[in-house]
Amino acid sequence: MNGKKLQKLTDTLTKNCKHFNTYEVNCLVNLFYTLVGDVVERPGTVIGLDRNAFRNILHMTFGMTDDMIMDRDCFEVFDLNGDGFISKEEMFHMLKNSLLKQPSEEDPDEGIKDLVEITLKKMDHDHDGKLSFADYEQAVREETLLLEAFGPCLPDPKSQMEFEAQVFKDPHEFNYDM
Repeated sequence: MNGKKLQKLTDTLTKNCKHFNTYEVNCLVNLFYTLVGDVVERPGTVIGLDRNAFRNILHMTFGMTDDMIMDRDCFEVFDLNGDGFISKEEMFHMLKNSLLKQPSEEDPDEGIKDLVEITLKKMDHDHDGKLSFADYEQAVREETLLLEAFGPCLPDPKSQMEFEAQVFKDPHEFNYDM
């Protein structure tokens, strides 16, 4: 991509992005083009990473190994049957797998059922007994910690920090490691 197009893309993304400054957007755009390699841009073609390349990045950069998680975004990870809703049964299954079992509990399933009901009260905005994407999105926008309400589906914080430090490092820093 030539310099003018790169600058225009960076400006457009910076204008529409609330979480990254111009420098960070420029770093991310450069990283993207480094990852996709030398591509010839043609009108009507989409430049991007294929599934295998993206999965490789998640694995190598963030240490993610769970196939189900690497193939989906947060909502889709929890929508196990792909029907567009996170049901009580799906919540129960995800919570049962992600919570530590306490040896003293008589019936740990009862505690998980209670947690499912609490979660529904917090996230089910249309009160239909299941979470739609709209319910999930609204709840997550109100409280970002709910992104992983039913278990982990994002890279761990340490990996995130290491990635950011590498991608957003000051280009004026000298690397003396040879």
